[in-house]
Amino acid sequence: MSLYKYIRNLWKKPKEGLGDLWQQRLIKWRRQPVTLRLERPTRLDRARSLGYKAKQGIFVVRQRVNSGGHRTSQVGTGRRPKRYNSRVDLQKSYQIIAEQRASQRYKANCEVLNSYWVAKDGHHYWYEVIMIDKSSPVIQKDKNYNWITNPANRARVQRGLTSAGKKSRGLRTKGKGAEKLRPSRSAIVKRKNIRRANKPKKKVTI
Repeated sequence: MSLYKYIRNLWKKPKEGLGDLWQQRLIKWRRQPVTLRLERPTRLDRARSLGYKAKQGIFVVRQRVNSGGHRTSQVGTGRRPKRYNSRVDLQKSYQIIAEQRASQRYKANCEVLNSYWVAKDGHHYWYEVIMIDKSSPVIQKDKNYNWITNPANRARVQRGLTSAGKKSRGLRTKGKGAEKLRPSRSAIVKRKNIRRANKPKKKVTI
């Protein structure tokens, strides 16, 4: 069995495979900063399959995201509204939120390549985000990575162009059943409103 295959089988049930190391790791990660740059990925097999290489210009960031619903902003003084601080579930996944927050932390000349899940407890999710420094000469000369320096790929995580973003947008489904997903949900709504506005009105005869 190869090394990567052994690691992959170990991460299928990490609580059983890692044992006490899993609990120790969670205790340590809870005390660390929300966004932390790492020397090497925790899941080497998953990182390599998503494009990670140990070379200049590529690094990994571990991002912590709070679990549970998101709440609306509090209202000031006065009458207490009916839905005060009510729970709001976003359509975005925790993985996309982790990618966007990591991108905001390292927004100078860096783009998100991909991300993967590493841990979860009762209060948090942890994802490791693969970042690429576009200003690195090594990245600019590498034919496998210099595509990300194209202006068309700027702020790709905010536009839902990562793998997790496309999955959340429903773009992994094609053909029948995906008529209202492409090119985007907002484009479908705009197209529907335009057709409704241009639809000729029926003449009423008295």
